[in-house]
Amino acid sequence: MASSAQTDLQEWQVTEPYVDLHCQLGEGPYFEKATNTLRFVDIKQKRIHTVSLREGPDSLKTLQLDVAATVTADVEGYNPQDKLLVGIKYGLALLDRKTGKYEYLTKFADGDEGERADERIRSNDGEVDPHGRFWLGTMTDFDLGPFKPEGSLFRFDQGKTRAVTRTGLTIPNSIGWSPDDKTMYFTHSSARQVFAWDYDTASGGLSNERVWYRHEGPGEPDGFRVDRDGNVWHAVYGESRVLKLSPEGKLIGQVKLPTKNITCCEFVGTELFITSAEDDEGEGESKRYGGGLFRVDVGTTGLAHREFKLAK
Repeated sequence: MASSAQTDLQEWQVTEPYVDLHCQLGEGPYFEKATNTLRFVDIKQKRIHTVSLREGPDSLKTLQLDVAATVTADVEGYNPQDKLLVGIKYGLALLDRKTGKYEYLTKFADGDEGERADERIRSNDGEVDPHGRFWLGTMTDFDLGPFKPEGSLFRFDQGKTRAVTRTGLTIPNSIGWSPDDKTMYFTHSSARQVFAWDYDTASGGLSNERVWYRHEGPGEPDGFRVDRDGNVWHAVYGESRVLKLSPEGKLIGQVKLPTKNITCCEFVGTELFITSAEDDEGEGESKRYGGGLFRVDVGTTGLAHREFKLAK
Protein backbone atom coordinates (compact mmCIF):
# COMPACT_ATOMS: atom_id res chain seq x y z
CA MET A 1 0.00 0.00 0.00
CA ALA A 2 1.24 3.45 -0.88
CA SER A 3 1.97 6.00 1.80
CA SER A 4 3.13 9.57 1.43
CA ALA A 5 6.23 11.23 2.80
CA GLN A 6 4.93 14.43 1.23
CA THR A 7 1.52 15.10 -0.22
CA ASP A 8 2.48 14.45 -3.83
CA LEU A 9 4.99 11.59 -3.42
CA GLN A 10 3.81 7.98 -3.28
CA GLU A 11 5.98 5.54 -1.35
CA TRP A 12 6.16 1.77 -1.00
CA GLN A 13 8.41 -0.06 1.45
CA VAL A 14 9.92 -3.52 0.85
CA THR A 15 11.58 -5.14 3.86
CA GLU A 16 12.82 -8.52 2.58
CA PRO A 17 13.43 -10.37 -0.69
CA TYR A 18 10.90 -12.59 -2.42
CA VAL A 19 13.77 -14.87 -3.47
CA ASP A 20 16.92 -14.58 -1.36
CA LEU A 21 19.46 -15.98 -3.80
CA HIS A 22 22.44 -13.60 -3.62
CA CYS A 23 23.09 -12.80 -7.27
CA GLN A 24 26.38 -11.06 -7.87
CA LEU A 25 24.68 -8.91 -10.51
CA GLY A 26 20.99 -9.69 -10.89
CA GLU A 27 19.47 -8.03 -13.95
CA GLY A 28 16.95 -8.28 -16.78
CA PRO A 29 13.72 -9.49 -15.07
CA TYR A 30 11.26 -10.67 -17.75
CA PHE A 31 7.73 -12.00 -17.25
CA GLU A 32 6.70 -15.02 -19.34
CA LYS A 33 2.92 -14.71 -19.33
CA ALA A 34 2.20 -18.08 -20.95
CA THR A 35 3.97 -20.00 -18.18
CA ASN A 36 3.44 -17.48 -15.35
CA THR A 37 7.18 -17.47 -14.69
CA LEU A 38 9.75 -14.76 -14.18
CA ARG A 39 13.23 -15.13 -15.61
CA PHE A 40 16.23 -12.94 -14.81
CA VAL A 41 19.99 -13.10 -15.24
CA ASP A 42 23.03 -13.00 -13.00
CA ILE A 43 25.52 -11.42 -15.37
CA LYS A 44 28.66 -12.04 -13.33
CA GLN A 45 27.84 -15.65 -12.51
CA LYS A 46 26.72 -16.38 -16.11
CA ARG A 47 23.31 -17.68 -15.06
CA ILE A 48 19.68 -17.44 -16.11
CA HIS A 49 17.26 -17.96 -13.24
CA THR A 50 13.57 -18.86 -13.57
CA VAL A 51 10.93 -18.88 -10.84
CA SER A 52 7.31 -20.04 -11.12
CA LEU A 53 5.07 -17.34 -9.71
CA ARG A 54 2.39 -19.93 -8.98
CA GLU A 55 4.71 -22.27 -7.07
CA GLY A 56 6.79 -19.61 -5.36
CA PRO A 57 10.48 -19.15 -4.43
CA ASP A 58 11.19 -22.85 -3.92
CA SER A 59 10.58 -23.41 -7.66
CA LEU A 60 13.72 -21.49 -8.61
CA LYS A 61 15.66 -23.14 -11.46
CA THR A 62 19.05 -22.07 -12.77
CA LEU A 63 20.66 -22.49 -16.18
CA GLN A 64 24.45 -22.21 -16.00
CA LEU A 65 26.07 -20.82 -19.15
CA ASP A 66 29.69 -20.51 -20.24
CA VAL A 67 29.18 -16.86 -21.20
CA ALA A 68 27.45 -13.95 -19.53
CA ALA A 69 23.91 -13.39 -20.80
CA THR A 70 23.12 -9.77 -19.98
CA VAL A 71 19.54 -9.49 -21.31
CA THR A 72 16.91 -11.79 -22.81
CA ALA A 73 13.86 -11.47 -25.07
CA ASP A 74 11.23 -13.71 -26.61
CA VAL A 75 11.47 -14.54 -30.31
CA GLU A 76 8.45 -14.57 -32.60
CA GLY A 77 7.52 -18.13 -33.60
CA TYR A 78 9.51 -19.80 -30.80
CA ASN A 79 8.40 -21.14 -27.45
CA PRO A 80 10.41 -19.14 -24.89
CA GLN A 81 10.82 -22.32 -22.85
CA ASP A 82 12.85 -23.67 -25.79
CA LYS A 83 14.60 -20.68 -27.41
CA LEU A 84 15.48 -17.19 -26.21
CA LEU A 85 17.17 -14.17 -27.69
CA VAL A 86 20.17 -13.20 -25.54
CA GLY A 87 22.73 -10.44 -25.53
CA ILE A 88 26.16 -11.96 -24.86
CA LYS A 89 29.86 -11.19 -25.29
CA TYR A 90 30.14 -10.58 -29.03
CA GLY A 91 26.59 -9.75 -30.01
CA LEU A 92 23.07 -11.14 -30.29
CA ALA A 93 22.46 -14.89 -30.09
CA LEU A 94 19.72 -17.51 -30.05
CA LEU A 95 19.94 -19.63 -26.90
CA ASP A 96 18.70 -23.20 -26.56
CA ARG A 97 17.26 -23.06 -23.08
CA LYS A 98 17.38 -26.80 -22.54
CA THR A 99 21.05 -27.34 -23.44
CA GLY A 100 22.57 -23.93 -22.74
CA LYS A 101 24.07 -23.83 -26.24
CA TYR A 102 23.80 -20.66 -28.31
CA GLU A 103 24.28 -19.52 -31.89
CA TYR A 104 25.22 -15.97 -32.82
CA LEU A 105 22.75 -14.22 -35.11
CA THR A 106 24.61 -10.94 -35.51
CA LYS A 107 27.84 -9.77 -33.88
CA PHE A 108 29.05 -6.33 -32.90
CA ALA A 109 31.96 -6.69 -35.31
CA ASP A 110 32.72 -8.80 -38.38
CA GLY A 111 35.04 -11.81 -38.31
CA ASP A 112 37.72 -12.92 -35.88
CA GLU A 113 39.73 -9.74 -36.37
CA GLY A 114 36.72 -7.65 -35.39
CA GLU A 115 36.15 -9.75 -32.30
CA ARG A 116 39.75 -9.34 -31.19
CA ALA A 117 39.50 -5.59 -31.71
CA ASP A 118 36.37 -5.55 -29.54
CA GLU A 119 37.64 -7.95 -26.87
CA ARG A 120 37.24 -5.22 -24.26
CA ILE A 121 33.51 -4.94 -24.97
CA ARG A 122 30.46 -6.90 -23.82
CA SER A 123 26.71 -6.48 -24.20
CA ASN A 124 24.58 -4.87 -21.49
CA ASP A 125 20.85 -4.05 -21.47
CA GLY A 126 18.44 -3.95 -24.41
CA GLU A 127 14.85 -4.26 -25.60
CA VAL A 128 12.71 -5.12 -28.63
CA ASP A 129 11.17 -2.11 -30.36
CA PRO A 130 7.65 -1.74 -31.87
CA HIS A 131 9.04 -2.97 -35.21
CA GLY A 132 10.47 -6.20 -33.75
CA ARG A 133 14.09 -5.01 -33.85
CA PHE A 134 16.43 -5.35 -30.89
CA TRP A 135 18.31 -2.39 -29.39
CA LEU A 136 21.38 -3.39 -27.37
CA GLY A 137 24.10 -1.40 -25.66
CA THR A 138 27.76 -2.37 -25.21
CA MET A 139 30.26 -1.40 -22.54
CA THR A 140 33.67 -2.25 -21.08
CA ASP A 141 33.79 -5.87 -19.95
CA PHE A 142 34.45 -6.84 -16.35
CA ASP A 143 38.03 -7.09 -15.04
CA LEU A 144 39.41 -4.75 -17.72
CA GLY A 145 40.04 -1.79 -15.52
CA PRO A 146 37.70 1.17 -15.03
CA PHE A 147 34.78 1.51 -17.44
CA LYS A 148 35.65 3.75 -20.37
CA PRO A 149 33.52 5.64 -22.92
CA GLU A 150 34.03 2.89 -25.50
CA GLY A 151 30.51 1.48 -25.64
CA SER A 152 27.86 1.88 -28.33
CA LEU A 153 24.13 1.50 -28.87
CA PHE A 154 23.25 -0.99 -31.60
CA ARG A 155 20.03 -1.78 -33.42
CA PHE A 156 19.68 -5.33 -34.76
CA ASP A 157 17.17 -6.12 -37.51
CA GLN A 158 15.90 -9.69 -38.03
CA GLY A 159 19.22 -11.23 -37.01
CA LYS A 160 20.70 -10.08 -40.31
CA THR A 161 21.86 -6.47 -40.01
CA ARG A 162 23.13 -4.12 -37.35
CA ALA A 163 23.34 -0.35 -37.11
CA VAL A 164 25.34 1.73 -34.64
CA THR A 165 23.11 4.52 -33.41
CA ARG A 166 25.37 6.03 -30.74
CA THR A 167 29.04 5.76 -29.68
CA GLY A 168 31.20 6.99 -26.80
CA LEU A 169 29.01 5.43 -24.12
CA THR A 170 30.26 4.24 -20.75
CA ILE A 171 27.30 2.36 -19.22
CA PRO A 172 24.38 2.22 -21.68
CA ASN A 173 21.34 0.78 -19.99
CA SER A 174 17.59 0.30 -20.37
CA ILE A 175 15.54 1.17 -23.44
CA GLY A 176 11.76 1.50 -23.60
CA TRP A 177 8.79 3.15 -25.28
CA SER A 178 5.80 5.19 -24.19
CA PRO A 179 2.35 3.55 -24.32
CA ASP A 180 1.60 5.19 -27.71
CA ASP A 181 5.06 4.19 -29.06
CA LYS A 182 5.77 7.81 -29.98
CA THR A 183 8.62 8.28 -27.49
CA MET A 184 11.71 6.12 -27.01
CA TYR A 185 13.69 6.33 -23.75
CA PHE A 186 17.32 5.36 -23.20
CA THR A 187 19.34 5.49 -19.98
CA HIS A 188 23.03 6.33 -19.93
CA SER A 189 23.80 5.34 -16.35
CA SER A 190 27.26 6.83 -15.95
CA ALA A 191 26.02 10.21 -17.21
CA ARG A 192 23.02 9.94 -14.84
CA GLN A 193 20.75 10.86 -17.73
CA VAL A 194 17.68 9.39 -19.41
CA PHE A 195 17.32 10.52 -23.02
CA ALA A 196 14.12 10.67 -25.05
CA TRP A 197 13.50 10.77 -28.79
CA ASP A 198 10.41 11.13 -30.92
CA TYR A 199 9.88 7.65 -32.38
CA ASP A 200 8.33 7.41 -35.85
CA THR A 201 5.79 4.60 -35.55
CA ALA A 202 5.81 4.08 -39.33
CA SER A 203 9.56 3.98 -40.04
CA GLY A 204 11.07 3.44 -36.58
CA GLY A 205 13.24 6.53 -37.04
CA LEU A 206 14.35 8.79 -34.19
CA SER A 207 14.33 12.58 -33.96
CA ASN A 208 14.27 15.43 -31.43
CA GLU A 209 16.80 14.06 -28.94
CA ARG A 210 16.57 15.58 -25.47
CA VAL A 211 17.52 14.85 -21.86
CA TRP A 212 14.22 13.70 -20.36
CA TYR A 213 15.47 13.09 -16.81
CA ARG A 214 18.70 14.02 -15.03
CA HIS A 215 19.46 12.19 -11.78
CA GLU A 216 20.88 14.36 -9.01
CA GLY A 217 21.44 11.73 -6.29
CA PRO A 218 24.63 9.81 -5.41
CA GLY A 219 23.55 6.66 -7.26
CA GLU A 220 23.10 5.94 -10.96
CA PRO A 221 19.86 5.20 -12.82
CA ASP A 222 19.99 1.59 -14.01
CA GLY A 223 17.11 -0.41 -15.55
CA PHE A 224 13.48 0.66 -16.00
CA ARG A 225 10.00 -0.34 -17.15
CA VAL A 226 7.11 1.81 -18.38
CA ASP A 227 3.59 1.48 -16.97
CA ARG A 228 0.23 1.77 -18.76
CA ASP A 229 0.00 5.49 -17.93
CA GLY A 230 3.44 6.31 -19.32
CA ASN A 231 5.21 6.55 -15.96
CA VAL A 232 8.77 5.22 -15.94
CA TRP A 233 9.72 3.02 -12.97
CA HIS A 234 13.49 3.42 -12.74
CA ALA A 235 15.85 1.40 -10.53
CA VAL A 236 18.70 3.40 -8.99
CA TYR A 237 21.97 1.59 -8.34
CA GLY A 238 23.44 2.75 -5.05
CA GLU A 239 20.32 4.32 -3.52
CA SER A 240 18.10 1.41 -2.35
CA ARG A 241 15.13 2.54 -4.44
CA VAL A 242 13.07 2.48 -7.60
CA LEU A 243 11.79 5.86 -8.78
CA LYS A 244 8.36 6.45 -10.27
CA LEU A 245 8.80 9.20 -12.86
CA SER A 246 5.87 10.89 -14.57
CA PRO A 247 5.69 11.14 -18.40
CA GLU A 248 7.15 14.62 -17.91
CA GLY A 249 10.18 13.22 -16.08
CA LYS A 250 9.14 14.38 -12.60
CA LEU A 251 9.56 12.26 -9.46
CA ILE A 252 6.10 11.27 -8.23
CA GLY A 253 6.83 8.15 -6.19
CA GLN A 254 9.44 5.67 -5.00
CA VAL A 255 9.84 2.11 -3.82
CA LYS A 256 12.28 1.81 -0.91
CA LEU A 257 14.27 -1.42 -0.58
CA PRO A 258 16.51 -2.91 2.11
CA THR A 259 19.59 -3.28 -0.07
CA LYS A 260 21.60 -0.64 -1.89
CA ASN A 261 22.33 -1.79 -5.43
CA ILE A 262 19.00 -1.93 -7.25
CA THR A 263 19.32 -2.86 -10.91
CA CYS A 264 16.01 -3.30 -12.76
CA CYS A 265 12.30 -4.05 -12.40
CA GLU A 266 9.46 -5.82 -14.20
CA PHE A 267 5.66 -5.71 -14.00
CA VAL A 268 3.64 -8.85 -13.32
CA GLY A 269 0.06 -7.67 -13.06
CA THR A 270 0.13 -4.87 -10.51
CA GLU A 271 3.25 -6.22 -8.83
CA LEU A 272 6.73 -4.90 -9.50
CA PHE A 273 9.52 -7.48 -9.35
CA ILE A 274 12.92 -5.91 -8.66
CA THR A 275 16.44 -7.29 -9.16
CA SER A 276 19.56 -6.24 -7.27
CA ALA A 277 23.30 -6.78 -7.06
CA GLU A 278 25.54 -7.78 -4.18
CA ASP A 279 26.68 -5.18 -1.66
CA ASP A 280 29.79 -6.76 -0.18
CA GLU A 281 31.06 -3.42 1.09
CA GLY A 282 27.79 -2.65 2.83
CA GLU A 283 26.55 -3.53 6.27
CA GLY A 284 23.53 -5.16 7.88
CA GLU A 285 20.51 -5.80 5.69
CA SER A 286 22.03 -4.18 2.62
CA LYS A 287 24.86 -6.71 2.60
CA ARG A 288 22.60 -9.57 3.70
CA TYR A 289 19.94 -9.02 1.03
CA GLY A 290 22.17 -7.83 -1.81
CA GLY A 291 21.48 -9.79 -5.00
CA GLY A 292 17.95 -10.75 -3.94
CA LEU A 293 14.76 -10.59 -5.99
CA PHE A 294 12.06 -8.38 -4.48
CA ARG A 295 8.34 -7.84 -5.14
CA VAL A 296 5.78 -5.18 -4.23
CA ASP A 297 2.24 -4.34 -5.35
CA VAL A 298 2.25 -0.82 -6.80
CA GLY A 299 -1.34 -0.76 -8.05
CA THR A 300 -0.69 -0.34 -11.76
CA THR A 301 0.33 -2.50 -14.70
CA GLY A 302 3.20 -2.30 -17.15
CA LEU A 303 3.56 -2.54 -20.91
CA ALA A 304 4.06 -5.96 -22.46
CA HIS A 305 7.36 -6.84 -24.12
CA ARG A 306 7.46 -7.28 -27.89
CA GLU A 307 8.87 -10.35 -29.61
CA PHE A 308 12.00 -10.14 -31.72
CA LYS A 309 11.29 -10.75 -35.40
CA LEU A 310 13.86 -13.21 -36.72
CA ALA A 311 14.20 -13.76 -40.44
CA LYS A 312 13.24 -17.31 -41.43
